[in-house]
Amino acid sequence: MDSQKEALQRIISTLANKNDEIQNFIDTLNHTLKGVQENSSNILSELDEEFDSLYSVLDEMKESMINSIKQEQARKSQELQSQLSQCNNALENSEELLEFATRSLDIKEAEEFSKAARQIKDRVTMASAFRLSLKPKVSDNMTHLMVDFSQERQMLQTLTFLPVPKAPEIDPVECLVADNSVTVAWRMAEEDNKIDHFILEYRKTNFDGLPRVKDERCWEIIDNIKGTEYTLSGLKFDSKYMNFRVRACNKAVAGECSDPVTLETKALNFSLDNSSSHLNLRVEDTYVEWDPTGGKSQENKMKGKENKGSGTPSPKRTSVGSRPPAVRGSRDRFTGESYTVLGDTVIESGQHYWEVKAQKDCKSYSVGVAYKTLGKFDQLGKTNTSWCIHVNNWLQNTFAAKHNNKVKALDVTVPERIGVFCDFDGGQLSFYDAHSKQLLYSFKTKFTQPLLPGFMVWCGGLSLSTGMQVPSAVRTLQKSENGMTGSASSLNIVTQ
Repeated sequence: MDSQKEALQRIISTLANKNDEIQNFIDTLNHTLKGVQENSSNILSELDEEFDSLYSVLDEMKESMINSIKQEQARKSQELQSQLSQCNNALENSEELLEFATRSLDIKEAEEFSKAARQIKDRVTMASAFRLSLKPKVSDNMTHLMVDFSQERQMLQTLTFLPVPKAPEIDPVECLVADNSVTVAWRMAEEDNKIDHFILEYRKTNFDGLPRVKDERCWEIIDNIKGTEYTLSGLKFDSKYMNFRVRACNKAVAGECSDPVTLETKALNFSLDNSSSHLNLRVEDTYVEWDPTGGKSQENKMKGKENKGSGTPSPKRTSVGSRPPAVRGSRDRFTGESYTVLGDTVIESGQHYWEVKAQKDCKSYSVGVAYKTLGKFDQLGKTNTSWCIHVNNWLQNTFAAKHNNKVKALDVTVPERIGVFCDFDGGQLSFYDAHSKQLLYSFKTKFTQPLLPGFMVWCGGLSLSTGMQVPSAVRTLQKSENGMTGSASSLNIVTQ
């Protein structure tokens, strides 16, 4: 019966996964169909605009050439009209002179005839008809303004859609996820020397496999990539996976996206648990600060204000006025001098890493891990259920590793940022200079219960960075670690 139920449960799980996969594909098809309709409409509008622009250029060119022909016609007509007018005037004068000369032949008196002859001679000498050019200044030829658009027509007949680059192919084997960086590598299926650059698109997701259409973040874009690989660095891995796709671009247009690739970007993400903190701590998601106005002193002040002028004592308050009501009832998780706050995510397996930075004027703080059973009065490192390194800048400066109320002084400089490496299965808790990756101290033990990141702070504040992979340098150091762990074996004990 039980085996049949288990088999049925597996079948149900398989069917549910398949249904989810099909539904995601249906969503993808609907999204693609909508995209085809929208993009087709946009492309048609762009096509109309391009042809309208082309028509506009042709109309402008036609108008310009018509104007050139008309100007040439006007110029030649003016020249010929001027020459024609001159010729008409010259002809009129010449005909008048001819008529006068003809009449002069009939003159009988010698003196009068001689006078008329001299007049005719002078007038002929000055006559415009003899100075007039009988060659047209311009011709009627207009062939220099003729056109032949046969080549242009052939060019127009070759108008077609832009050549679109083919989709690249992302090579998952060449992609690398390390040190909160992702290197994506791709190649072209066919060589294309017209490709100018690439566009890389990525987004975070918590779904494995093909990218989802619904309930996903928007694609982030990195443009103008000249090579065939790109590294995204300084990422916070606050999702299980990241989707990537690439497009090739020539000078004119971007091509199709490559098939998307999903890469795992798993890392420990947690916030500080406000409900677990001491009343004298002001806690945000990734920041904790010692608050001397919190706790009983603040509570008494509030009581005093409430009871002022009244003979009836006010009911006992269960929280501080500055705290959100939702968490007030559980704020007695730590009390007394245990200025402690825990992380909100349990560590039960695997290797994890996070970093902590203290304010420069912080007088005292501890960073480590603890079992959930850590008592409300317990301080980190003073019980067999917690491990930490402690920094004290009050009265005298000390830097030490603590566990089970045993202390190991550390002869190293306190770094600006402390990196915490926890290998639950390997029973190891190590602390590093987050910048140089210098090992500060390592605990070797066997964790028998789930762990929570733990923090103590007094007169100062701590900033937390999570969503970080175990750095490559730390992984390398883990393989060759020696010295410090062996010299502190008295702190490395198994706790039950």
